[in-house]
Amino acid sequence: MPLKIENYALIGDGETAALVGIDGSLDWLCLPRFDSTACFAALLGTPEHGRWRIAPRSPVRRVARRYRPGTLVLETEFETDEGIVALVDCMPLRNGAADVLRLVEGRRGSVPMVMDLTVRFDYGALVPWVHRLADGTLLAVCGPDQLALRTLVPVRGEDLHTVAEFNVTTDERIPFHLVWTPSHLPPGPPMDAAVAIAATERRWRGWLAECRIDKGVPHPEMVRRSLLTLKALTYAPTGGIAAAPTTSLPETLGGERNWDYRFCWLRDAALTLHALVGAGHLSEAEAWRRWLLRAVAGSPTQIRPLYGLAGEHRTPETILPWLPGYEGATPVRIGNAAGAQLQIDVFGEVMDALYAAHRIGLPPLPEAWAMARAMMVHLEKVWGEPDEGIWEIRGARRHFVHSKVMVWVAFDRALRVAEESGLDGPLERWRALRDMVFDEVCTRGFDPLRGCFTQSYGRPDLDASLLRMPLVGFLPADDERVRGTVEAIERELTEDGLVLRYRPDAGLEGLPPTREGTFLACTAWLGEVYALQGRRAEAIAVLDRLVGIANDVGLLAEEYDTEAQRQVGNFPQAFSHLGLVGLALRLGLPTDLSAPGRSGLDPSPLDSAET
Repeated sequence: MPLKIENYALIGDGETAALVGIDGSLDWLCLPRFDSTACFAALLGTPEHGRWRIAPRSPVRRVARRYRPGTLVLETEFETDEGIVALVDCMPLRNGAADVLRLVEGRRGSVPMVMDLTVRFDYGALVPWVHRLADGTLLAVCGPDQLALRTLVPVRGEDLHTVAEFNVTTDERIPFHLVWTPSHLPPGPPMDAAVAIAATERRWRGWLAECRIDKGVPHPEMVRRSLLTLKALTYAPTGGIAAAPTTSLPETLGGERNWDYRFCWLRDAALTLHALVGAGHLSEAEAWRRWLLRAVAGSPTQIRPLYGLAGEHRTPETILPWLPGYEGATPVRIGNAAGAQLQIDVFGEVMDALYAAHRIGLPPLPEAWAMARAMMVHLEKVWGEPDEGIWEIRGARRHFVHSKVMVWVAFDRALRVAEESGLDGPLERWRALRDMVFDEVCTRGFDPLRGCFTQSYGRPDLDASLLRMPLVGFLPADDERVRGTVEAIERELTEDGLVLRYRPDAGLEGLPPTREGTFLACTAWLGEVYALQGRRAEAIAVLDRLVGIANDVGLLAEEYDTEAQRQVGNFPQAFSHLGLVGLALRLGLPTDLSAPGRSGLDPSPLDSAET
């Protein structure tokens, strides 16, 4: 059985990532990209579906782990009766081949160790052909993939596993190097583990040194860890940002809400961009803008809510029946059918991100404005249609209030870019449409009897996405309708200080109604609204709660199950970390920037950079 989700840590190289358990088992790795097939898939099954474990042979009395400061280099220390040993895990930033380094360091005594390498390509389905090369390299080959293992430790085959036993003594270092290359090419070159780990540390610390975290920002180390995590989820060759490195970790333990998040959602990427820009990383903004232009190039009628890492349009959804799922949660899915949905809110997210790029001073790109204008022409035609919304429902489409609010954002930001840059556009028509959408939302999306906005037109359900209304400047946070909505969410959608997205509804989701965990990004939005309302102590309490939920190395999944007191959903989740960063940066803003108006942008971290 795999570990609890929070007992894993992330290592990555800017193109893919692995999850390493607190027991020394690497249980998830897709190569060569985040969305490639997995060669280690024990996370969604059993050790027979692929893993790489290095650990003490004797019972462990104590285990502690940490990231080396400012890096994604993981260090796990085991204490046994025989002594203390550390396992250093690292994926060097990509330089051709994809490498995983595992360095065993003796700290005290002489500790017997075991290694079990079980390579299973295609998500645990395919057993490779394993043989030795003349130099002792162990090569596992299957179809287009090959993995080469290099180590000084004698290894042997046993029941389709590669195993070893060895001792490590005080100050001794024993390296293990696993490298992926296409099977028609020679194996990747050998690597000095200590030198490569030191170089990887320098590169991560160099990137983090560019972060601008003001003194007033609370929990600065957790903010830095979240920024490192967001950077680790950025696909370096293209600038696309993956929502998570995993698939099918369940939103409900034992349930079927299991989705593949190894893709680039326009919404998630735009919000991640805000978090990175708020911390001073402008190069990521430029890379993302260029990724966006490539991804959505073509007819605006074909814009999708999510794309592949390089902008691929097809993300067909498939079930893998041979995998039993994380703790039995099935089905295990790869691909995501939500790519074909209509999610009107993404137009607002994209326009808001393009406006952010304009405000931070990125050089204007004529093709970006041409694309934006084409998008707005299409939005004028479709904004009045029902859609699947931010939560990607699989039931009948509805007129979601959040979607309409983001339509307002799209027209508002298009106006601002045009007016502030002197660019051409039908400004009066956009202004009229912006006002029309505003009036419709306030009329059809508001329940006067309950004094709050609702999830969709004509229905009483609540939705935590309504918390974004003051965050995007649609209404000021102190508007009585916003206050009423916040009070309703506090009353009906909170558990133990955390926020649910909504109450499950079979008609909405197209799935059997069942309990799901609280949504951590929504919880962060509530904290931001508190900050805008001047409720600073409550906002800080929300941030403290989120930090307290993070695991021992500062990582957050998508959701938190308050009954089981466990993290659930894909892990680590960009949405959760960017929510935490956004809340922390909001709390670091001057208090006199806390009251947006209908016609004025909400004071985001970008405003702080300008003052």
